Order: sequence, then C-alpha cells, then structure tokens
Amino acid sequence: MKDSIKGLTLFAIVVSGIGFFTENAFAQERERIVRTVSSRPINQPEPATKDTQQPAVRPPLMQDIRVQRGADAAYEPPSLVKKTVSTTALTSSIAASRSAYNPIVTSAMQKAIFQRLGIPYRYGSSGPNRYDCSGFVWAVFADAGIEFLRQSARSLWSISEPVFGDDRFKFGTLVFLNGLGHIGIVADENGFFHASSSKGITYSPFKGYWENRIVGFRRLNPNALTASETTTKPDNSRPETGESQK
Repeated sequence: MKDSIKGLTLFAIVVSGIGFFTENAFAQERERIVRTVSSRPINQPEPATKDTQQPAVRPPLMQDIRVQRGADAAYEPPSLVKKTVSTTALTSSIAASRSAYNPIVTSAMQKAIFQRLGIPYRYGSSGPNRYDCSGFVWAVFADAGIEFLRQSARSLWSISEPVFGDDRFKFGTLVFLNGLGHIGIVADENGFFHASSSKGITYSPFKGYWENRIVGFRRLNPNALTASETTTKPDNSRPETGESQK
C-alpha cells in the first residue's frame, strides 16, 4: 500500500514537471509584442515633418531684359563702332564751311570747344569740370567774348534769330533738338558739338540718331543782346526742358 502511494506521488511529480517545461517552451515560441513609450508629453502637438519635396525649378528667361530710360533730351546712344574725329580735321572742315562770326570770334570759339572735348556731362552745370548742353554753349560764347544770360535751350531759342539754307551749317550756328530740350553748336553741314549726357562734350553727326530730332537752326546776334542780359553768372533757376537730373 505504501509503495502504491509513493508510486502515485512520483508519477504526479513527473507529470507536473513535463507540463511546466512544455508551457515555457510554448511561451518562448510566441511572437513578443514590445510597446514603446514616447517621452513626448501627451498634450504636445505632433512635430512638423520635414518637407522632402523637391523645389520647383524656374525655367530660364528667354527674353532680353531692357531698361526703359526716362526723358533725357541730351542722351545719345553709344555707337557700336567707336569713331574718333581729330581736331585738325574738324578745324579744316570748319574753315571750309565758313563761320557765322568774324575770324577772331571764330578762332576763340574753336579753342574753347576743343579745350572742353571729353569733359563729362552734369545737368545744371556750367563748368569747368562738368557741363550740360546750355552750360556748354554759354561757356563757349563767353570765352569768345559774346556774353549773355546763362539760360535754358528754350530761352535761347526765343532770343536768337532764325537762319535758313546754307547759313544753317555755318560754324557757330545754334542747332536746337528734341523739342527745344537740347542745344548744340554747328560745326559744319555734317555735324555739331554738344554736351551729351552719355558721352560728355563731343562731336556728333547729324545723320543717324539726330537727323529726325532737329527742331531748327538759329544764330545769336551780339548786337541784339541787351545790357540786362549781359552777365557771366549762371542762371540755374529754370531746368532745361526734357533733360533729367544727373
């Protein structure tokens, strides 16, 4: 009897051990689910995700960019081919074309012009380091002994006398351009001297850019200038029509 009880007890222990090891083995074979715990506070909004989308590529500009200039009566576009005119050639041309004034005045005007060639342009200036168009004309005539009030191109038009035919192209004649907004001194039938806002004091041909911008030709008459107009003090109180401030 005792032996039977011991046998049953031993059998129960063996069965229990087999069940324990079987359960552990089955548990190890199951997939483990691990839950991660976020360190972010519960009420905190979700962080913004980085945009991985590639930026749009702008197509290349196919049209030329052009800068629109304001009104500037003294502007002259630069030439594609740079041309130089010697003072000797200009002097010979002036002598051949005759002058609107006597030889002494003519010689003084030529000297005054050639001394100023290449000086930069500045609106409202009468020299000696910068000139605008009417300031250049005023300075040249003043050096030649013909003095008058320094004034705009439009005002000079009103105090000068009209000329016609071949007299238009005599040296010293005034040429008015761009709606009386610009003025120069005729060299001969081919061109004139003036203060260009893009080139400074220069010689320019009539043919091409300027031929359709000519208003007319006039001549200053020294005998018609009144004493009240005779002065060497520049008058910058009235800007020249059509010119922009430089």
